[in-house]
This record gives sequence, structure tokens and C-alpha cells, in this order.
Amino acid sequence: MKKWMVLSAVWLVSLQVFGQQRLFVEAESFENTGGWVIDQQSFDVLYSSYLMAHGMGKKVADAETEVEFPQTGTYHVWVRTKDWAPFPKGPGAFRLHVGDRTLEKTFGADGSAAWQWYYGGAVDVTEKRTKLKAEDLSGFNGRFDAIYFSTSKNDMPPNDNLELLTMRKRMLNLADGPIEAGHFDLVVVGGGIAGTAAAISAARMGLKVALIQNRPVLGGNNSSEIRVHLMGRVDQNHYPRLGRIVRELDNGDPGNGNPDAARYGDLRKMEVVAAEPNITLYLNTHVYEAEMDGTKINAVVGRHIRTNEEFRFTGTYFSDCTGDGTLGYLAGAEFRMGRESREETGESLAAEVADDFTLGTSNLWASLPKNEASSFPETPWAIQFSDEYHIDDHKADWQWETGFGNFNTIYEAEEIRDHNLRAIYGNWSYLKNHKSDKYKNHELAWVAYIGGKRESRRLMGDHILTQMDIQEGINYPDGCVTATWTIDLHFPDEKNANYFKGEEFFAATKHIKVKPYTIPYRSLYSRNIENLFMAGRNISTTHVAFGSTRVMRTCGMMGEAVGYAAYVAKAFGTSPRGVYANHLDTFMGIIESPLNVLPVVPLPKN
Repeated sequence: MKKWMVLSAVWLVSLQVFGQQRLFVEAESFENTGGWVIDQQSFDVLYSSYLMAHGMGKKVADAETEVEFPQTGTYHVWVRTKDWAPFPKGPGAFRLHVGDRTLEKTFGADGSAAWQWYYGGAVDVTEKRTKLKAEDLSGFNGRFDAIYFSTSKNDMPPNDNLELLTMRKRMLNLADGPIEAGHFDLVVVGGGIAGTAAAISAARMGLKVALIQNRPVLGGNNSSEIRVHLMGRVDQNHYPRLGRIVRELDNGDPGNGNPDAARYGDLRKMEVVAAEPNITLYLNTHVYEAEMDGTKINAVVGRHIRTNEEFRFTGTYFSDCTGDGTLGYLAGAEFRMGRESREETGESLAAEVADDFTLGTSNLWASLPKNEASSFPETPWAIQFSDEYHIDDHKADWQWETGFGNFNTIYEAEEIRDHNLRAIYGNWSYLKNHKSDKYKNHELAWVAYIGGKRESRRLMGDHILTQMDIQEGINYPDGCVTATWTIDLHFPDEKNANYFKGEEFFAATKHIKVKPYTIPYRSLYSRNIENLFMAGRNISTTHVAFGSTRVMRTCGMMGEAVGYAAYVAKAFGTSPRGVYANHLDTFMGIIESPLNVLPVVPLPKN
């Protein structure tokens, strides 16, 4: 029986401590989020999701919920929020209503970029069941993490994220441990193209699979939330079996940032997964803990990004398809991040000196023409443009990109996204107000609030793919996934860098053409975590080689290969490394076989 973990319960807890009454409300758990969106991108920093008023400059509908206080009386109120664009003060203002009372304080525009608790005053609660309402005042991405009520004014919660995590677990009744989700042959963490393909591949071979995705849709960068088109080719594959699942998930090529969300095929991906009885899908679940037995993963723990319920998944094998290498990092897998030096790798395209430079993150956007003229406000808090420099276009493409070593793509994901938003809104404000003849009838149709990442951690396997492997076309015995994309390493656009030195948001590239080559299977499993596979942009490569392997059709074929390898490992009771060392012929026989013929090794009975 398929189990779909898409829950909507509100999580809040009231406690009484030595006569003191307390109530903790998670923003993301509001029963009706209105026009506010749930953002989990900074979970690895905040250990929480939050609500954000992403209205593209238009006020969004109120978020509302009903809470139950432990008793009536006077409560002091704190709201955890930040000013996301304090230049000097940002546009993210909002109000909080408690029952029929509106707090006097306006939140979200205090001039500080740090997440912290802000005191909102005292409020008289006359009924235990009381409605809370968050009112957006601008439509420009105001946000809040949680609301805290206490009968003591000296009871402000901690600002330290780890201390607050302890408090969250206590207040949300999570201290007793997570719900047991069950045991799986393969636990796939990450539901992008790579993870979805891995889950389908393994399930069709008879493995019991958990597919865990921290967003409400599958597809990752190819979902309607991010809208990056699929690149790489599957029709030049050396092995006819690989690429079949990618083609099933492929909804065609709508380009980057298409304003029509349906063109990215969210429903198509969900239907393909739903047809697999061996897959249990957990959407909206962010894995943030790994339980280890030496160098082996026993279980992972994930928290639902809306309800805050926690689930524990035990497994025989695990696959990190998160892109960020999140599971590998939690498990202690060896990884690299940034560029290696030319001396270390011998690659002609490597940096002279190793550094933290990574390819950036994109937040795409698009506008559409309307029948009537419209306005857009001036944005003094955004990046400022001029006649001398602005980007004269009605939509974004891949070049809208922030990162390049100036920000950490994992721990500063929120800052990267916000920098992108300041560039988008600032440029659009300039176009609307200073090039009105061309853009007066255009309106923003869509702006991504989820960042499309390119590069972060790369988990090290028994083989590290290099520039030489790619350009020399070395055909290793375990070469499996055929890759076709150029070596495509982005860097700041020169003109953009001249105007925004250190704060670039626009990219350039130089494509180094390659002939089709194969990625060794040994780059698809961890060299020091014995039951961990990986597929996607986090596989074992150098920074230079990653420039070619990172595109999504190629990543999807990696997932397919991992699913087949997990089947072989299960059949022979071995590790991912054991598949290479002792059963490579069986693995290669599967991917080499025609689609209508499948060599089968019986799985052991549970």
C-alpha cells in the first residue's frame, strides 16, 4: 500500500512551568498560509522552515491559524524574524494580529539581517481558542520563523540556533523520538531528477524504496518551483538500458524560467512515481540527521517542513541525491568543496591555487505583457541600476547567478537567494520606471523563491573523475553513465563584475566541447561510508570535471545506474564497493542488456 506523507496538521505546544504559561507556534504550521510560502532552504542553518510573503511586490493574502492557550490572561509576545534587505531598511514589513488585537509593533524591517526574536508587547487573551493572523504589508518577502507567548516578560527564547532546536523539540513534543517509517532496501534522500530516477530504477528491480524529498514536488531544478530545463543527451548512451527512466520523466524543453509552470511536468513525475508499488514517497521531509554504526549508515531522520513531525528511516543502502551532499556530510563521508589547484589535479583548466570558488545559484524570473499599463515601485533597498548599466530583458535565463565563492552555497543559501531577489527587483524597477515605453504593459509573472543550485559538496568515491578522463575519453571497465555535456564552468560576467565587484549576480561561461565519455561506477559510491551511493551533481569528480557531469539528464542516468547497483548489492549481500570488486559483470550485464531482456539474480528473501 502506498503511503503519501503530505500532512497538514498544525504543530504548536503550550506548557506550564512553575505557574508560567507558554505557547510556541511554528510559522510554517499555520493552518491557512494564505499567500505566504513555506521556505525550508535554510533548514541546515536554522533547523526550521519559515513563512515568507513572496508577492513580487504585491501584498499577499494573510496567513491565519487558530491556537489554544493554556489559559486566558496577559501574554508577552515575541516573533522570530529578520530584515532580509537592510539597506538601510528592507521592505519585508508585516503585522501580527492576536484575536481582535493588532500588535503595535511592525516586524521585518528593523535594519538587522540576523534572525532574532523581537518583542511585540503584551496582549490580553480573553479566549483560550484564539486566531492568529500574519498580515503582509508590501509583498516583498517579509518572513517569520515562529511566534512565542509567555506570561513572563523575562522568558525570551534563545537566539542561538542549536539552543533553539532543543527548545523546539521540547515545545513540539519531539523529544521522545521520531515516528518509525519502516525499513527499506534503499533509502533515497533527494527527489530531483537523479533521486527520482534512482528510486524508480531500484523499485522496478524489486527493492523496497523510500524516496524522501524536502519540497512538495519532485524534480529539483527541473520542477515548477525552479524551472531549469534538462540538459545532456540520453540518445548517445553506450548502454541501452540507461536513459529510459529519464525519458519517462522528461516533459520536453520549455527553456529556463518559462512562466508556464505546467511545462515542467510536476504531475508527470508524480504519476510515474505513483505507479511504482515498491516506492514509498515522503514529500516535504528534510533529512537532517544520520545514525551511524561505525562507517555504516543505519538510519536517517527527517522532519516534515510544515507539520514538524519527524520520521526515522532504517535501510540497508542509502543514496545521497540531495545535490548538496547533505546525507554524506551528516554521515561523515569525505567530500570536497571548491576548486582544486592545478598542481594537485594536473588539470589544465584547474585554478592555480585551490580556493572556495563554486558555481552559483540562480533564481529565475519572467514577465508577461498585459493589456493595460502597470506600475512597479522604486526599490531603494535593492541593487541599483542606471542608464549606464541595466539588463534589458523581459525574463531571466541561466546567466542570473549568484555565488562564485562570495557566498557559501549551503550555509548562506538564504543570503544568495535574497541577493538574487535584490538584483531582480532592482532591475525590474529600473525597467518599469525608466524604460516605460518598452515595459509599461509588462508585469512580473513569476519569480523563483527556491534557488537553483549548481555546485556545493562533491562526495569522494573510489574514483575521482578528472578533466583528463573526460577529454581523453578513457573507457574504464566500470564506465557506465554516458555524458555528453561540455565542460561548462561559470564565472562572473566581466561587465557585471566591473559594476558590482564582489556582489556579482550575472554569469558568463566558456564551453569546452567533449566527445561522449563514460562516468565510472566507482564515482557513484562513497569511499569511506560503506553503504552510501550518490547520484547527481554531488558525485566524485574534480571541480573541472563537475562542469560536465552536473546537467540533469546525465544526473538522472546516474540515478538509474545506482538503482541497478543497489539491486546487485542486495542480491549478493555486498556493499557498493563489493559490486565493483566482485560483481561488476552482473552490474554491467544489466545496463548493457536490451530493454526487453533483463538478466535477473534472485533477491534474498527477507
